[in-house]
Formats: sequence, C-alpha cells, structure tokens
Amino acid sequence: MSSDDRQRIVRVSGSRRAQLTPAPGSTDEPTAADADDPSDAQAAGPNDDRLRQDVPPHY
Repeated sequence: MSSDDRQRIVRVSGSRRAQLTPAPGSTDEPTAADADDPSDAQAAGPNDDRLRQDVPPHY
C-alpha cells in the first residue's frame, strides 16, 4: 500500500483541530441507504404517545 492510498492529517490554519483527507474510494454524495425513509417516521409503536407526553419532573 503506497502512501497515496491512505488518509492524511491536514492542519487547518486558525483552528486547533486537524482534519483528515477523504478516505480512498469515498465521496460526499449521499447514497440511498443514507436518505431518510418517510415510511419509517410513520411507524409508531405502542408507547410513542406516552413517551412524547412524559417530561422530566424539573420541567
């Protein structure tokens, strides 16, 4: 494996944190698996209403 095939650490000026270069073979484009499925939001369990109504005692 050559050094070109690996991620590198890049120092960002004006920042205390460093950043990594993108991993080989990766893209910034979202995939179908990353997209939120609206049918998942519709699926409600038996305790969902109660959990939405319950608040901690300090509220």
